[in-house]
Amino acid sequence: MNNKGVGAVFCLIAAILMSARYLSAALFMSGVVSWDSSLFQAGLSYVGSPLQTLAVLALVVGIVFLVLGFLDDRKNARK
Repeated sequence: MNNKGVGAVFCLIAAILMSARYLSAALFMSGVVSWDSSLFQAGLSYVGSPLQTLAVLALVVGIVFLVLGFLDDRKNARK
């Protein structure tokens, strides 16, 4: 698999991790009768930050691999 494929997979992993964070907060708050933003923020704080940290890390790695793949393609096109 080339760098662009690896970068796309890491970006997909980042999207899945970020959506898992919000879904888990929504599931945690599913028994609540009324919703507001402060209540959802409390649910997000209950979930914690490891999912967000891993998502940002995977996104950065994915972007780096995508850039390296495009630079490699550009270098090969000049030859």
